[in-house]
Amino acid sequence: MASVLIDLRMVRGRLHGIARYALELASRLPELAPDLSFSGLTGPEGLPEGLGALTPRIPLHRCPVGFLSPLEQPALAASLVRLAPALFHATSFSVPALWPGRLVATLHDANHLVLSSEYGPGRRAYYKLVVGPRAKTAKALITVSEFSRAELARELGLSPYRLQVIPNGVDARYQPPTASELKDFRERRMLPPRFFLAVGNTKAFKNLGMLAEIAPSLPVPMVLLAGKGAVWELGFPDSTLELADLPEDDMPRLYGAATALLMPSRYEGFGLPPLEAMACGTPAVVARATSLPEVVGDAALLLPPEDANAWRETALKLLREDGLRRELSEKGRERAALFNWEDCARRTLATYRRALESR
Repeated sequence: MASVLIDLRMVRGRLHGIARYALELASRLPELAPDLSFSGLTGPEGLPEGLGALTPRIPLHRCPVGFLSPLEQPALAASLVRLAPALFHATSFSVPALWPGRLVATLHDANHLVLSSEYGPGRRAYYKLVVGPRAKTAKALITVSEFSRAELARELGLSPYRLQVIPNGVDARYQPPTASELKDFRERRMLPPRFFLAVGNTKAFKNLGMLAEIAPSLPVPMVLLAGKGAVWELGFPDSTLELADLPEDDMPRLYGAATALLMPSRYEGFGLPPLEAMACGTPAVVARATSLPEVVGDAALLLPPEDANAWRETALKLLREDGLRRELSEKGRERAALFNWEDCARRTLATYRRALESR
């Protein structure tokens, strides 16, 4: 029985898109391929608590050195030599440069190259010296959008045909909450009846500072899920509610309780939050930039990421117009239904099988 080792080292702290991607695959692939043996590679501290339904039910092994630490590459190679998988799936840009075995790598975006001024020269050098050369010898390369395929091919000097596009998905748990679920959630989290939601982190390209600029002029508060202290760091007004410790299973209720999701990010390789919000029946307003128009189609409102006045006026319009919110809710659910993790896992499994059959 061939063994497949899935990289879960990016699963740490609050979940982001890459961590969710790795967990969704680790949770689904064993049922789809009982003829393969699956296990996961975590960081030195293992997986965080509170993963709920995303907790993988496969054997887990710990890499003794942390993600992107100075000794990452030799420690990763030593772990792979010890575990000897038939195939290793690097689910992020941390690829094993010192291990020559069968590799499938998922590169979600090229932001460390395109936005090198925000990450520093170290990340760009890592991509050029580690990611690029190892990508050329990988058995297969996956990315999550046509936008990312074009960006990665250009920045790493790859043929676009070397990169297979397998979009992310939305879990079936993401659906409109019931009235009683919303009432219970609002009471537990002390949330108001109406609010705008922003999800992300404090990196500059997420552009949440622009929402901090318009928040004082909105008649309902913002709720921010961007890490502890983000309200203060980004300059949001005191009326903003910060959620820093939300369990994973509560995410559908948070989306469902919001009047709308606002996502003005200037750079995304995919962009899961709009799809998850739309699956929960919540309108999404996203930046007309990078992968986001490709993902949301015509089911969300698209705005220039730097036009603060347009974001303010659109937020006010959504508060006024019930019909617009209903229209976006219906379109959003239809659009989100096109993306599911089961399809992502099946297509990824087909990639594994081709890689295992190759020499």
